[in-house]
Amino acid sequence: MEVLLPTNKKIILFDGVCNLCNGAINFVITHDKKDVFRYASLQSDLGIQLVKERGIDPTKLDSIILIEPGVVYYEKSTAALNIAKELSGGYSLMSVFLWLPNAVRDGVYDLIAANRYKWFGKKDSCMIPTPELKAKFLD
Repeated sequence: MEVLLPTNKKIILFDGVCNLCNGAINFVITHDKKDVFRYASLQSDLGIQLVKERGIDPTKLDSIILIEPGVVYYEKSTAALNIAKELSGGYSLMSVFLWLPNAVRDGVYDLIAANRYKWFGKKDSCMIPTPELKAKFLD
């Protein structure tokens, strides 16, 4: 199944059953005043396809992924901070942390990612967007 990705939007792939991840996506949607992003869960057929196309093993994935179609993709803290860079309300200032070494940023990210289900819980299935938000989701 070939899905045409929007070339003028950045795509966020996220863990659709993670409560922390779903909360983060709702936060991004609220603060994405320039309508920069589209979303797909890592568990969706499209999410799996996009991950495989980038040579990432979908069974070993513990990260948010930001894709700029035809340009680049980011994982972990680099993805999160590049997402923050596009948000309204001063959150773009968080991009200053991109100056920290990747190992330091990803160390913190990995600690949270490894404990996200224990600390924040997990859903039985991916969230279903409201009719108003449906157009922002690609899967």
